[in-house]
Formats: sequence, C-alpha cells, structure tokens
Amino acid sequence: MKVLLQRVSEARVTVAGQVTGEIGAGLLVFVGIARDDDEQVVRRLAERVLGYRMFADDQGRMNRNVMQAGGGLLVVSQFTLAADTANGMRPGFSLAADPSVAEALYNVFVRYLASKEAAVATGRFGADMQVELVNDGPVTFVLSS
Repeated sequence: MKVLLQRVSEARVTVAGQVTGEIGAGLLVFVGIARDDDEQVVRRLAERVLGYRMFADDQGRMNRNVMQAGGGLLVVSQFTLAADTANGMRPGFSLAADPSVAEALYNVFVRYLASKEAAVATGRFGADMQVELVNDGPVTFVLSS
C-alpha cells in the first residue's frame, strides 16, 4: 500500500461535473492498494496518516498532525500508486490489488479515518476524477507499507 499525502489549503474532487468531496485546509490523501495488502496494513497506514506531523506548530516546525491542526482529509483512490515502475517506459500494474479487493480495503481505510473523528471527504472509487488542489508549501510525502 502506498499513500501520497499533500498538505493543501483547499482541495476538491469532481466526477462527471459533480463535486464528490471537498475540504479546506488539510490533507489530500491519494491511496494505492497493492495485491498483498490486508486490513491490518490499511489500518496501520490510516493511523500513520492521522499522526503524521506535517503542519506547523507555534515555532513554525512541522510538529502538528492534521487533527491537531484542525484540518480535513480528502481521500482519493489512485491505483497507479501501486504501479511497478522499475523497468521500461510503461508502468506495470500486476502489483495492484484486484479492483473489488482494492475497493473494499479503500472503504476500510476511509471508515477507519472517520471512526477517529476525522473530517473525511472522498472521491469515487474507480471513477474518472478531476482533482483540484492548492498545495500548501508545497509539502508532499509518500508513506508505504
């Protein structure tokens, strides 16, 4: 599993002209599920997302997590994060989870975040999404299992 975190001042996802998810300041979270991932891996990375310190404290240091900063989370499925890019000029997707498995684990991830009282918005799994964001910093990190 890979999660790409982008600290944003705002972000939104649109599917077929309809906004499906939108946040102000917080984290845009792209999620890629690999074929060997399970619920334990998903919950562990969700905990890391919630606890990852990407927001400034009173001294300007990145010592606050998204919850401490009062930010929201916009979670977007992105199977391309599970791509094998080690060789050649075209990504391979044999490492990505089957779509039905990936969707179930993506939903576990989203529900876990929400169960911790995080303000969570989402895209639509498997849809052609347009993502708009204002990257704050820019600050971007990749977390992986």
